[in-house]
Amino acid sequence: MGIGVGILLIAVGAIMDFAITVNGKGFNIHTVGLILMIAGVLGILLELVLFMPRRRGVAQREVVVRRRDDDLV
Repeated sequence: MGIGVGILLIAVGAIMDFAITVNGKGFNIHTVGLILMIAGVLGILLELVLFMPRRRGVAQREVVVRRRDDDLV
């Protein structure tokens, strides 16, 4: 899960938790919204902690310039 998916889960969970008002039996949409927000936060934290250090590697390249003897004159 990437950071974008985590933000999407938080947004959908916040809409389900705070913006939707439904009264029903057996299914609580506010609990599902809270679960989605927690899953989004955990996904973002795992992405930052586990996968970001691996992506920080700097690629180093060595450039070698070779000249022929004719170019030195």
